[in-house]
This record gives sequence, C-alpha cells and structure tokens, in this order.
Amino acid sequence: MRHGERGNGKLIGALCALLLALSFPVEAQQPKKVHRIGYLMSADPAFESIRTESIRLALRELGYIEGQNISSEYRYAEGKRGRQPEFAAELVRLKVDIIVVTGGPPAIQAAKNATKTIPVVMMGSGIDPVEAGYVESLARPGGNITGITNLNTELGGKRLELFKEAIPKLTRVAVLYDPANTANVLQLKEVQAPAGALGLTLRSWEVRGADDFDGVFAAMGKQRQDGLYVLGGPLTYANQKRTVGFALKSRLPSVYTRKEAIDAGGLMSYGADQADSYRRVAYFVDRILKGAKPGDLPVEQPTKFELVISLKTATQIGVTIPQSLLYRADKVIK
Repeated sequence: MRHGERGNGKLIGALCALLLALSFPVEAQQPKKVHRIGYLMSADPAFESIRTESIRLALRELGYIEGQNISSEYRYAEGKRGRQPEFAAELVRLKVDIIVVTGGPPAIQAAKNATKTIPVVMMGSGIDPVEAGYVESLARPGGNITGITNLNTELGGKRLELFKEAIPKLTRVAVLYDPANTANVLQLKEVQAPAGALGLTLRSWEVRGADDFDGVFAAMGKQRQDGLYVLGGPLTYANQKRTVGFALKSRLPSVYTRKEAIDAGGLMSYGADQADSYRRVAYFVDRILKGAKPGDLPVEQPTKFELVISLKTATQIGVTIPQSLLYRADKVIK
C-alpha cells in the first residue's frame, strides 16, 4: 500500500469511527413516552375552556407539555347526559392513560361504568363520593377513582345567607335546579334548610333539558321574585348565558355556585376556588403518571372558597350591595 493510500485509509477509518460514535447516543435515546390524557367534559368547549387551560398551565409547571410528552383527547357532552357514557367508552377505546372527569355524578358514573382499570381523576363531584359508591373512603379510595370533591351541598346555606346579606330586602327567591342531578337535589335541601330563619320563601323551578329554560323563565317572570338562586350542574352550566341574560333582563339579583357566571353578568357567587382545584387536578395526573395508584391517593376537598360580587351588574339592575359585604369579597368586578 502506498503512503497516500495508507493516509486515505486512516482518514476513512477515523471518519467511520466518528460516525459510529455519533450513532451511539442516537440509538441510546429511547423515544419519550407521550402520555395520553382523556377529558370527559360535561359542558361545551367555551365554558370548559377556563378549566382546560388552567389544567394545561398547571401541568406545564410540572413539566408536561402538549405535543411533547402528553397529548389530550377532549370530549364535550354539552350538558346532555346521554352523551357521557358514549364519550367515556370512546376514551377507553382510545386507550388513554388517565380520564379527567368534570360535571359531577352522571359523568363520574359514566367513567366508572366504562373502565375499572384506567385511572379516573374526578374534578369536583359535588356530592359525597363515598356515599355515591365511587370510592371506599376519602383517605383510601381503593379503586381506580380519586381526585377532588367540591361538596357544594354544604355551601348551599352559606350562599343563601350571603345572598340575603347582599340584598337585605330579599323575601322571595326562585331556585333553578335539575331534578335529575343528584347533587342538585341535595343542594336544594341544603338551601331550603336555613330559608325560614332568614325570612325567605323559596320556590323551586325544575329544568330537565335545554328546551325547558324558556318556559320556566316565562312562568317565573309572571310571579313576583326578588332573587334567583342557580344550582350548579352540567345543564345549568351549559345554559349559563341564557340564565344570566334572563336575570339581567328581569333586573333580578342572582347568585351562583361558580364565578364564571359573574364574568358572564351574574351578580354574585360563592364557592370553591376553582383555580386551586385545577392545580390539584394536575397534581393527581402527575402522581398517577409517575406510577402512583389512584386507590392510594386520598380524595381531597377544597380548602379555599371565594365570594365574588359584580358591582357592574349591581348598577345595571339597580341594587346597592352593602359596603360591609364588599370588604369581605375576594373579588369585586367594577
């Protein structure tokens, strides 16, 4: 072999060695697992966007980035209970790693019926999950379901007291609820309990579907009502704009379970701090994706509650909110 050939041989050998060395890290790097999260949402995309965006940001803080190591599948029931079992089954067929459920009993039951193995994270069930049979106990859920239970039923009386404090002349209150929603039925009882002591007469109005609202509002408008109390649930959330619109048009003070209704024009709300709950949902998702079993993760109850009042709406409907209550509000919309 000539000197030039030997030189070329060494060069080729060095290049091969370099290419071989560079190839090792590529081969060693296993493709990152992309975890698939299924969301079974009870309302429509517009209403649920606050929840989904908040969870997305909370997951990002924990290192989960959409398209990189997680992907999301969203299914929106839009307040129609019949669609929840269908969507839950669809998410199971897609072999998602976790199902996050919003909207209370019907949605949680649909997920529970659809799978006994895929972890389910409930996001504010509104009823006692032990009594409902979703978990064995709050401390040790035992099965494939865990998450957060917003016991709105326990807040019903307090919310009514705050409503009376905001509108001292309040005597007749219309309560809008869905009788097919177990949590709503329990909430109604909680609201009715303190009514007499507060000097209030309650009249409950049933809505079972989207088609019922206009008829109920027409009948409600023919009776003298001083205020409107709206119980939260998939059906009332999905028709929130209509409810708020009716209250504004009727110049009727209104109270809600969530502050989203106040952003839409409602007068006031009192309930669990949803932003805090969204962050906790991300915590459950993170723990489960890292190997924790849902049955070992205690179900949590909210510790932060918010009173939100809209002065803008108060002015629009011609009521004056006592300054003492405004001082205690967590948020005042002007």
